[in-house]
Amino acid sequence: MGGFLLFIVNALLQLLTWAIIANAILSWLIAFDVINLRHPFAQQVARFLDAVTRPVLAPFRRFIPPIAGLDITPILALLVIQGVQIYLLPWIFGPIIAALG
Repeated sequence: MGGFLLFIVNALLQLLTWAIIANAILSWLIAFDVINLRHPFAQQVARFLDAVTRPVLAPFRRFIPPIAGLDITPILALLVIQGVQIYLLPWIFGPIIAALG
């Protein structure tokens, strides 16, 4: 049971990682006018990715302003997510897995 919970949390963090990467790539494509937000599908995808990633990126954006117009908060958020996956999750779920199996 504990292993399953670890799998679910790890999978959700991995999905969040991919959403942050997709949001960053989409913002570049919009900035270089490759994708136009007047297209309904592109607008829906941009809104969805923004809604998913904004709660994660907002705390970083409060403390780290854009540097020369470049937003580095997705990179920092990805580093924190990777640190949580590698170091924090095994530490938290280790006793749970040992107790529940």
